[in-house]
Amino acid sequence: MAKLSVEDLVVAYGSVTAVRDLSFTVEDGEFVSLLGPSGCGKTTTLRCIAGLEGSSAGTIRIGGEIVAADGRDVPPEKRGINMVFQSYAVWPHMTVFENVAYGLRTRREPAATVDAKVGEALKTVGLDGFAARYGTELSGGQQQRVALARAVVTSPRLLLFDEPLSNLDAGLRDRMRFELVELQRRLGQTSLYVTHDQSEAMLMSDRIILMKDGEMVQSGSPRDLYDRPASRFAAEFIGNANILDASIVRSAGDGRALAALDGGPVIEGQFPRPDAARPSGPVLACIRAESIQRLRDGEDGGFDAEVASVGFLGPVVTCLLRIGSLTVRAELPARAAPSAGETIRVRVEPDAAILIPNGQAPFNPS
Repeated sequence: MAKLSVEDLVVAYGSVTAVRDLSFTVEDGEFVSLLGPSGCGKTTTLRCIAGLEGSSAGTIRIGGEIVAADGRDVPPEKRGINMVFQSYAVWPHMTVFENVAYGLRTRREPAATVDAKVGEALKTVGLDGFAARYGTELSGGQQQRVALARAVVTSPRLLLFDEPLSNLDAGLRDRMRFELVELQRRLGQTSLYVTHDQSEAMLMSDRIILMKDGEMVQSGSPRDLYDRPASRFAAEFIGNANILDASIVRSAGDGRALAALDGGPVIEGQFPRPDAARPSGPVLACIRAESIQRLRDGEDGGFDAEVASVGFLGPVVTCLLRIGSLTVRAELPARAAPSAGETIRVRVEPDAAILIPNGQAPFNPS
């Protein structure tokens, strides 16, 4: 296990810059995800750390050792890392045992040691009893477990994951998320995980680095990014949010303010951090769908909303509400679901409405 440090990383292909001045750390034993849309530079960053891609500038350290700097790169096999790929890369002509043992045998470890380590790795990923099977005899989930066992059996300093669950069906993917997190916690392995799936990153990560156009937009814990998005992109990419134009009516202190929604009511909200607060001017109001609450009959406050449509999602219904000239999405309890065409009273939870100043440079919440 080792700390990973990336400083001012740049990756350019001619006139195209895929990664621009990227800096972050992954602490010893931490699970960090690089999250972002396709083409944001997250996989390129991962491949640079693995030594599969050359960097144009910047420094990469693993366990304090410089593995890439000034155009000089340590070969992948000497970096003490292992990588789990999207395609599993399980060799079909080898048994499960031979797939997992491959890295140990290339290091010429004694046969008894290979047997013991492979057996332990297969037990760790729940595949003890599968050692004699071939890759073609395994399901997708079992192949992914073989890839995980092969990655951990050599006790690497750093584990890298390149969207390893994206080829699995939805139900198996959900189960594998929990299994992978449990495995990482048990081993205490320093891990960097690449995904474009925000729910995957939210569920699995100690910390998320959100990327766009080759740059870091925001970093923090999953709750930080969900509760305190620092830009419109972060608010829209993480979770389901209504992003509405608004203007500050009055500052309430401590980073809070009253804001008038354009074409709608006045709501109370808060800035992502007190030092981001503005006393006046235009803002974007980020209102999560689940932050709109229906009021009971006779309850004070709130405002009228006409229900335009209702969609059933099990424990909740997703509703389109017309509030003044605004149309917003809300998630309400399914037990007392409203009907389309009905007028209901709703309110926005004050602590859940985030105010983002227009034109503000992104920042990283502490």
